Amino acid sequence: MNESDNKKVLVCPMDWGIGHASRCVPLINKLTELGFKVVMAASGRPLEFIKKEYPGVPVIDFPGTLITYPENGWIVMKMLRLLPKLLLGIWREHVALKKIALQTNATLIISDNRYGCWHPTIPSVFMTHQLDIQLPGGLRFAQGFLNIVNYWFINKYDECWIPDFEPHRGLAGALSHPPKLPLNPHYIGILSRFSGRPDPATDYTGHAFDLLVMLSGPEPQRTILEKKILMQLVNINMQVAMVRGIPESDETYVLDQRIHVFSHLETRKMRQLITRSDLVICRSGYSSIMDIVTLGKRAIFIPTPGQTEQEYLARYLMEKKIYFSLKQQDFDLLYAIEMSKNYPGMIIQNDYAALIKRITRIWVKRGEPSSEPGI
Repeated sequence: MNESDNKKVLVCPMDWGIGHASRCVPLINKLTELGFKVVMAASGRPLEFIKKEYPGVPVIDFPGTLITYPENGWIVMKMLRLLPKLLLGIWREHVALKKIALQTNATLIISDNRYGCWHPTIPSVFMTHQLDIQLPGGLRFAQGFLNIVNYWFINKYDECWIPDFEPHRGLAGALSHPPKLPLNPHYIGILSRFSGRPDPATDYTGHAFDLLVMLSGPEPQRTILEKKILMQLVNINMQVAMVRGIPESDETYVLDQRIHVFSHLETRKMRQLITRSDLVICRSGYSSIMDIVTLGKRAIFIPTPGQTEQEYLARYLMEKKIYFSLKQQDFDLLYAIEMSKNYPGMIIQNDYAALIKRITRIWVKRGEPSSEPGI
């Protein structure tokens, strides 16, 4: 077996929406450039996303614990009630991961927010920006305990990669810059599938849009927001594009000769669409935010109801006068468009030097024992 055959990386993105899979795109690209062979282990929409983005990359169906978001938005309460189920799911994920690692001959494992994907003898990386898990005011008393559990799992990994910049609280604020860091943390800069030079290919749409709506995230909240925005678009005279965030479908259609709807677009076309749109509306998921700042677009953020991470990020960036945001239940499209004029957005780029350094270093260290033994 030569060196290139031995450099096989198993990448496991979380399966709640496609955000974790989409931010793995620059990771996959850099691994490939460095001579690694990538195998993706995912499920659901993230798996469909990877299949379309990388038709030549081997994929394994690797389901996580299935959690549906409640319509009332009380996701934190539901999570706390389901904590025993989640912990059991992590353990089952860990057992399954060992079998997949043996099946694929993996020599390096990178988990994007999947807590059970560490291995006792294979170098394992946990990638996350959520180091200080946020709870709503009434449950703040439990935040310390939840973060202890969070770090217990993260510290099972050889390294923790943080997709943010270290100085000035970065892009994710307290989420990625907690009072206390886990063992072996490394900031690798923001990750966006739209990094690098734009594709010179001819624009496939043929025209620009006043507004781009990018839907994402778990059901039923994705569908609830889609219906809410479509209802408000009826009486607004704008050229609009809507990407529904459903990679398992190729459906496209036009409503009222001005609302162009796409179920999913691959990265090149998605980049063209964002670039040629004046204003973007999307969730305040961290992957979406990294994409927006990479392309330097103005945006309106709508956090998923009850998802405290997204609520924190929307509030944090609005307080900094960078992006305007509104809660889903209060969303008024005309008001949001008008208010967004006072929020200029920003542009941040990453040269990926820190990521390349970490990939190289952990590969060199692969013969050393893990910082925490597997269980």
